[in-house]
Amino acid sequence: MPAADQTPESPRRRRESASVGDVVDLVRDYAKQETLGPLKGAGRWLALGAAGSLFLGLGLVLVLLGVLRVLQTETDAFDGAFSWVPYVIVLILCVAASVVALSRVKKATLGKEPR
Repeated sequence: MPAADQTPESPRRRRESASVGDVVDLVRDYAKQETLGPLKGAGRWLALGAAGSLFLGLGLVLVLLGVLRVLQTETDAFDGAFSWVPYVIVLILCVAASVVALSRVKKATLGKEPR
């Protein structure tokens, strides 16, 4: 008779151990979902922001260099003693662009959408 008594308990023990394993799997999957997903999103957000700022910075440098060259070569007003004026004009344009860019920066967190 002892064999008959152990038979009903054996599937029950298997169900308990299987449910513990299921709980462990569920917790592990949930932890991956809640940590790796947002980190991937943050990495993509940072990568696109860095690439965008790099290209915008490079474009701004090229435009300012073009303005400087136009002021130096196409105008006769800045010859001789006033050859430094195009540099000042380009510096003022650069400062103005920086002020506009810094005024547009919003401090939003990664989890919130900007309004």
